[in-house]
Amino acid sequence: MGTDRLDEVLDAAYDCLTRYGVRRTTMDDIASAMGVSRSAVYQYVRSKDDAFRRLAGRLHEQALRRAREAVTADAPYVERLHGVLAAKLDLVLQLAGDSPHAAELLDEKARLFGDICTSFTAELRDLLTALFTEAGTVAGVEPARAADICVALVVGLERAADPRDLLAPATDVLAAGLLGTPATADSGSTRH
Repeated sequence: MGTDRLDEVLDAAYDCLTRYGVRRTTMDDIASAMGVSRSAVYQYVRSKDDAFRRLAGRLHEQALRRAREAVTADAPYVERLHGVLAAKLDLVLQLAGDSPHAAELLDEKARLFGDICTSFTAELRDLLTALFTEAGTVAGVEPARAADICVALVVGLERAADPRDLLAPATDVLAAGLLGTPATADSGSTRH
């Protein structure tokens, strides 16, 4: 299976998703967006549901790749923490910004890709737990609990009016409280 052609199918599926949503998109819509026949699309995906599952998997994996890179970066812990949290927040804001329909790919209760969303959150939590284990947390806060706090923070920021502006100072406060590092009011200005 050609990866480039599969990417084209998934790009076309995303285009259709942003216009019509999952339920209203058809295989004919995806084929039309690609400029090919419906049978050509079936060479790369089994069904519309398969296309959307693969699309959700690709988007979540891209965000996880950014989070993994942040965890392993040669940078201070607060910057690494910010990078992991930004990977999740950026995924949500990208999808919500592209279309209200695109946010369907984030629904952990969705039949088609809820397991992908749940696995994404679990791996993000594991990455954060590993980061806090390496960095050390303040007395009384286990690394897994610190990870849960961070995930909850990002989920809350997803609904804020200016989430990207709030992420850096929120990360500084989390680092100060969970890692015991001093918060710096201006350190967030270099992270976006």
